[in-house]
Amino acid sequence: MTSTAVAGQPGSAPGRTGYTIVDTDIHPAAPAAAIRERLPEKHRARWDLFGSRVPGPPEIYPRVRNAGFRLDSWPADGPPGSDLGMIRDQLLDEFGVTHGILIPLQSHSWGAEEPEYAAALCRALNEWQIDTLLDAEPRLRGSITIPIEAPDLAAEEIRRHAGDPRFVQVLLSTGGELGFGRRRYWPIYEAAAEAGLPVAAHTGGLEMHRGAGWPSFYLEEHVWNGNLMAAFVTGMLCEGVLDRLPELKVICVEGGIAWAAPLMWALDDAWEQLRGDVPHLVKPPSEYIRERFWFTTQPIEEPDDPRDLDKALAHLGMDERIMFASDYPHWDFDSPRHAPRLFPAALREGVMGANACRLYGLPEAP
Repeated sequence: MTSTAVAGQPGSAPGRTGYTIVDTDIHPAAPAAAIRERLPEKHRARWDLFGSRVPGPPEIYPRVRNAGFRLDSWPADGPPGSDLGMIRDQLLDEFGVTHGILIPLQSHSWGAEEPEYAAALCRALNEWQIDTLLDAEPRLRGSITIPIEAPDLAAEEIRRHAGDPRFVQVLLSTGGELGFGRRRYWPIYEAAAEAGLPVAAHTGGLEMHRGAGWPSFYLEEHVWNGNLMAAFVTGMLCEGVLDRLPELKVICVEGGIAWAAPLMWALDDAWEQLRGDVPHLVKPPSEYIRERFWFTTQPIEEPDDPRDLDKALAHLGMDERIMFASDYPHWDFDSPRHAPRLFPAALREGVMGANACRLYGLPEAP
């Protein structure tokens, strides 16, 4: 749907003609003081003494200068993503974003904490999202952050926010103590399915380079994300999560897209020979993937000839499951103004917003 935006409307930019825009990957960050003040006293003391046992994502990037953020995204007091005014000025208003989905990466490093402490940290982060961003800005929706390595407590946190329209998904990572398809994590998926919420797996977590070793260069880190996501998809499929919970929806965030079609070819071919190994997979793996998974665009593969990406997307056959993401406020931010030209004209309306509106139950722009 194309329309001329009207000045003053939420999700519009004066004088710009375009699509409903839903940004499915915005990274807010709560200042340490904001987390501390929302912790119970016993956990506040632990925070003061030990902080978090696992470094947060910006602290372990091989490219550590500016912590991986845009130079212009640093507020006067706090980390990038902590200032709502800057999120509005640099993203929502600048590009006429209709809806934005918040994905706080801080919780990725909290899964390995003592379970009750990890749950308290995630609860504080969810409350900060509400108090600072969601209640103040109706264009934003949140992700429920959970103590991933304590699935029982994670399920409690999901149920605590179930039915709250300010939250539209449950946040997972691609790196855990075990593969996320394992039964240990099933209470998370059961609670998400019960709440009618998709699970969004964002690149990162406790162990981001399993099987490859720690990278020496940022180039290694940046292009390896698709491999992590492919392993996540394969594990969720083969471990039987999708059969156990036929209503569960899964979103792959910040892992690329072009690898998915060859993965489906390989899975289908091997499944024909190895059905006895996975008797719970009663149909070709590609059918599960096309029915149950969604993908976000950033960092989408960009070949020299755009027609090559068109071919990859045609092989994928999931045009209605691809959703725009900017990755704000990271340095490799994808502008909503330039992203549409990466896609065939017939896909642009869906990719930029309509697909996400259908998934999350959000209204399109007038």
